[in-house]
Amino acid sequence: MKRLWKRCGHAPGAASPEDQATVDQVRAMLTALRNTEPWAPGSTRDIAVRIGPFIERAHPRPGDDHGPDVIAVALVHPDTGHAAAYLHGRRLRYTERGWLRCETSAILGFWQPGYALLTHAAANLPLPDDLGMEPAHYGVHVEARQADGTGYTLLRLGPYFQTWVASHDADHLNTELAGRAATVLPGFTVTAKNTLFDLSNHESYTDPYLTDVPALLADALAGARRTAA
Repeated sequence: MKRLWKRCGHAPGAASPEDQATVDQVRAMLTALRNTEPWAPGSTRDIAVRIGPFIERAHPRPGDDHGPDVIAVALVHPDTGHAAAYLHGRRLRYTERGWLRCETSAILGFWQPGYALLTHAAANLPLPDDLGMEPAHYGVHVEARQADGTGYTLLRLGPYFQTWVASHDADHLNTELAGRAATVLPGFTVTAKNTLFDLSNHESYTDPYLTDVPALLADALAGARRTAA
């Protein structure tokens, strides 16, 4: 990555605080690049991922890796944890991207503060529309549970592109279930919850868009009653 560094217009002599801060940042960046910490699957530590010529900080989504090739991540501002970082990150589109599918080949290693100088945020650039990552979508599971906690999943809906849509459908289904709780499925408590879309099990999901979600629930319950009869 090419960067243009320009010394502030101060007289020769001791470096100004601004110049020294820049020198320290560059040294930290070079140290981080020379001493990468290899990423390990299953870790919850933040990672450094390549986005075009830039490097970004990302949160992995625990438990959502699919073999050695893909994990789910959320890109975050390099200074996440500070109030100013949230405002800057919002302006640069960090907060609106949601969970994304990240190929593990794009992971440089675990995040180090020295990488911050190589981010879009450091260049004061918004994240691009095309990140080279597909959304890691959401789902709704309708589950039947007995008093001892055993049970099974009656229906899986997804993928949803926005979590609020999944939450809306889960609330809608729970309202339907509450209205006929005694007759839904004898011996079971049936509830709907919004959750993460399981990419590795995508064949078991029903697309919720352009369909009658309560009708899907009714069909699933009818099938469960026939099986239990």
